Amino acid sequence: MRFSVAGALLDACVLGALSRSPTYGYDLTQQIGACLPVSESTLYPVLRRLLGEGLLSTYDEPFDGRNRRYYRLTPPGAQALAVYLNDWDEYRETVERLLKGGTPHE
Repeated sequence: MRFSVAGALLDACVLGALSRSPTYGYDLTQQIGACLPVSESTLYPVLRRLLGEGLLSTYDEPFDGRNRRYYRLTPPGAQALAVYLNDWDEYRETVERLLKGGTPHE
């Protein structure tokens, strides 16, 4: 893919992926990485920031003799995702019009 993924788009993708079910960081990287170019070194700072903003919470579960940290969406995270989804629809429609030779405000 020729488009980079950063900022609000990556936040929205993380929240969207976690809306299906809680998961751990490596699995989340694999899920998002299947569609978008993202590495663990990019994703973990995003997870920490979203956690600090109260959009995610964590819990640990034992796995192979150590704890695995799981991330899950909080109610404020679900609200933020709803806003992102609305904004995404508007953004996508505007960009599609421009890419197809239209004007942004048709």
